[in-house]
Amino acid sequence: MSERLIEMRDGVRINVLALGTGRPVLLIHGWSLSSAVWDRQIRVLAESGHRVLAMDLRGHGGSEAPLGGYEIDSLAADAADVLAAFRVPQAAVVGWSLGGMVALRLAYDRPAMVERAVLVASNGVAASRTEAFPFGVPAEGPLNTILTAEHNDRVTLRRSAVGDPFKEKPATHLLDWLHRISLQTPSWAACAAMRTLLCTDQVHILDGVRVPVTQIIGTADPALSVRGARWLHERLATTLVEFDTGHYPMLEAADEFDIALLRAVGGGAG
Repeated sequence: MSERLIEMRDGVRINVLALGTGRPVLLIHGWSLSSAVWDRQIRVLAESGHRVLAMDLRGHGGSEAPLGGYEIDSLAADAADVLAAFRVPQAAVVGWSLGGMVALRLAYDRPAMVERAVLVASNGVAASRTEAFPFGVPAEGPLNTILTAEHNDRVTLRRSAVGDPFKEKPATHLLDWLHRISLQTPSWAACAAMRTLLCTDQVHILDGVRVPVTQIIGTADPALSVRGARWLHERLATTLVEFDTGHYPMLEAADEFDIALLRAVGGGAG
């Protein structure tokens, strides 16, 4: 295993963990967390004959945290820069939550770099109701509540933010672990990334997405519109895999998730 800081086009350094050889897979985590949430999947993919790159989004994990650059097109450009730095011309790109939006944008912006996209607990286009995406709730109310709580008491907010999206209350040690990871993301990065998560609308890119897309979602996910995810399935003719979980299928149904993930990214070495 190697871990490197990769310089982006704007000088920001992004932390990337690399493991294994074979067909490349890029893993992108969600809001306020890091590549650490993929620990089991990094091992499973590498042992199955994949070259795994697990990046920390800017402002998250071991990456640098500038004031700006958290818009969806910038995050997708970071992912492209990571692949280029490792001389990977094309990869399966797996994104969870906010990372799913990044993965879909990368598939649209740089289709030659994306062999296939896997959206985990994400519909890829929007996390809030918009004119083009009539699912979920409008962004304004939740966004203002979260930004105010982040300003007033970020420690308490982060604990609820990482714990509430489970279907069942997580074990204390699991919640403690996620909470520690989340607090690595400073407030300015968290606020900017949350604006991107809740205010981005990518419905307009769907007609330009040409790569195969798999969705892996939890039907009890309180952070995802399941109706919206099924709408995307019909719109893009995706492969849709549903589990009886919340927002963390890789933690809540790990065995079943690993099987679905390996199927979604394709075979191993060769």
